[in-house]
Amino acid sequence: MAWVILGIAVFSEICWALSLKWAATVATWQASAVPITLSFVNMGLLALAMRGLPAGTAYAIWTGLGAVGVVIGGAVLFGDRLNGVQVAFMALTVIGVMGTKFFATA
Repeated sequence: MAWVILGIAVFSEICWALSLKWAATVATWQASAVPITLSFVNMGLLALAMRGLPAGTAYAIWTGLGAVGVVIGGAVLFGDRLNGVQVAFMALTVIGVMGTKFFATA
C-alpha cells in the first residue's frame, strides 16, 4: 500500500509544482491557495508513504519522478522547450528511479 500512496504523492508533487506556475500567471489569491493546499496534501502523502518505505527510497522516487513529470507537464501545459539532451537525462532519472524501486527492501 505504501507504493500506491507514494505514486499518488508523486502525482500530487507534479500538480503542486505546475500549479505554482499557473498561480503566478493568474495572480489571484484564490489561485495562490491551490499550490498551498497541494503542498500540504503532497507532504502528508509522502510522510504516509514513508511509514512503510525507507525514507531515502521514498524521497528519491518522489523527487526523481516529480522532476521528470514537471518537465513533461511544463512542456505540455506551458509550452516549455525540451531538447534531446534533456530527454536523455530524464530517461536516466527514470532508470535510476526504477532501479531504486526494484532493489528496495520494502
